[in-house]
Amino acid sequence: MNERHRVDQESASTKRDVIVLGLRRKILSRELDRGERLRQDQVAEWFNASITPVREALRILEAEGLVTSEAHRGVRVAGVDVDRLKSLFVTRKLTETFAIARATTRISRHELRQAERLLEALDEASADGDSLGRNTRNEEFHFFFYDRCGMPALRDDIAARWRAFPWDLTLDSPERLDQVHAEHQSIVDAVRDVDPDAAARHLGDHITNGFLRLAESTTGHAVSDPFDFDAD
Repeated sequence: MNERHRVDQESASTKRDVIVLGLRRKILSRELDRGERLRQDQVAEWFNASITPVREALRILEAEGLVTSEAHRGVRVAGVDVDRLKSLFVTRKLTETFAIARATTRISRHELRQAERLLEALDEASADGDSLGRNTRNEEFHFFFYDRCGMPALRDDIAARWRAFPWDLTLDSPERLDQVHAEHQSIVDAVRDVDPDAAARHLGDHITNGFLRLAESTTGHAVSDPFDFDAD
């Protein structure tokens, strides 16, 4: 491979990644609606790119579950499939509770102050009604713990599921925001007490409560907890 060809390939990959991040942000900030069609030429115009990196970016987002493509219908922002949402919830709860339990014994009190600052920033974004900022700070708060679980591959697996989760549809009512703050604080308190079981339990309850509210808002009716074996 000659030098110019290598540079061209790297440039295309960089542009592709910029488009992936940009489209993901547009979806999760609700700038693009669920079900909205994505024309490749329009996306290329948004990011001053050629069609090739746009196609590559859309394939990545389709693998994440954020967009869907159908013959003769093109590419659209994905709707929410409840069965897929349940699967994401189950795998998130299993992997994230395990990760935080491992992280609990690895985090110093000094480090934990960073999690508290992230929680303060999350509360500020919520109070300001900044949905995108809230979701960004929420991810940073959670991954403060997952980054310290001692298993990088597990952390990356969790990150892949986060990218597929419909954060743009999460509820931001004052009642839920107050509940989320209390749940996050319980997680921090359990880690401060170096109690892995409590940290995992509080995180599991937090993930469950968020899923149940999101599923109900999506379907219009209450949804059973998939971890309840007697529910189905």
